[in-house]
Amino acid sequence: MAVLNHMFDKDEVDVKSVMAALKDDYGNEKQFNEKMYLDHLMALEANGLAEMSSYDLNENGDLVMKYRITDDGKSTVEKYVDKRYRVA
Repeated sequence: MAVLNHMFDKDEVDVKSVMAALKDDYGNEKQFNEKMYLDHLMALEANGLAEMSSYDLNENGDLVMKYRITDDGKSTVEKYVDKRYRVA
């Protein structure tokens, strides 16, 4: 839910930007790695809460996929995240 909440007021995010934003809260957890966060974004996409908005290669030739929250994702945040904890 933290990833979805982070996406709430963003045009688009990628794995690195999500991890940078959540590092203070989750950076010490074993699952805090790019593979797990990419899996999480892809799971949000598979469940209709996020969608891939673009993809490209970065300066190192690595694939960077960007995602945006869907209306269903925003509704989920509004339903399950108390207003005082919402990003927007």
